[in-house]
Amino acid sequence: MTGQTPPPTTPDPRLQGKRVLIVFNPKSGHGDSGLPDFLRFLREAGADVTERELQPDTEMAGYVSDLKSFDALVGAGGDGTVSSLAYAARYQNVPLLAYPAGTANLIAQNLDLPKDPAELAAIVAGGHAVRVDLGEVEVQGEKNGFAMLAGAGADAAMIRDSEELKERFGAMAYVMSAMKQISPKKTTFHLEIDGQKRSFEGIGVMVANFGMANYRLPITSDISPSDGRFTVVLLKAGNLLRLVPNLIDSVRAKLNLGDPLFSGNLETLEARTVTVDADDPFPLQYDGELHVETTPFTARILPGAIRFLTPARKADLDT
Repeated sequence: MTGQTPPPTTPDPRLQGKRVLIVFNPKSGHGDSGLPDFLRFLREAGADVTERELQPDTEMAGYVSDLKSFDALVGAGGDGTVSSLAYAARYQNVPLLAYPAGTANLIAQNLDLPKDPAELAAIVAGGHAVRVDLGEVEVQGEKNGFAMLAGAGADAAMIRDSEELKERFGAMAYVMSAMKQISPKKTTFHLEIDGQKRSFEGIGVMVANFGMANYRLPITSDISPSDGRFTVVLLKAGNLLRLVPNLIDSVRAKLNLGDPLFSGNLETLEARTVTVDADDPFPLQYDGELHVETTPFTARILPGAIRFLTPARKADLDT
């Protein structure tokens, strides 16, 4: 028990006979995610629950090969687990709950999901879902999916440096790692955006689908996960800390507080397909997972590829 919410005492007619598939990563997060309580709440309410634990040698598609025989899908793990599962389940029209069982759980935060297991079970029961886009990233002929963002440069270096800190400090590891990026490597990036080429000097490139960081703070304004386009963020600042003023501008824009106060640290573009290369190879991350692949990479938007269970309206997911 989590001690947060007592289990339901009577069956929920909305869950009676509802088939729910749970795919979970036993290695995600550090601490109690409340997943056992969540599963018990679903079963006591009348749901037919199937659990599948991720194994090192099984591809994600293997866990959802029979997905159409289920009414709902739950991905319990970090952002990497959720985005991989969403990509495997793309265009199958079965709603997915991004159960927050990882360290940062940015996808769950973007979807405005609670952390309480009983409240999450109620979201499955309610069945309200929003259809959003996914991203597909291709490196050296291999394709993978992402829900939030893919990036090369300083943000990938930040994630790399946070790995050894996550077990001890949890989500604060990302903040501590960002503060270490005082003098990140700067290079010339070469982009092809919907067939148009351009170059710039900077510390990184982010290809964003969802647009909120921790505490639902907007990375930048005008990012929507349901408009059929990425927002490509060109990081021109000398270090990540210089991007804090741009975060302030994004909050001001969200609250309609007037024109930006700061500029020059970053630039945003829109794209359906973007290829990123650099004079110096950079590590690549997507949805918080660092990968051995480096630039160049290509990202493509997959419009309306997944339905996420959420209490939020579609407009609430935009920055």
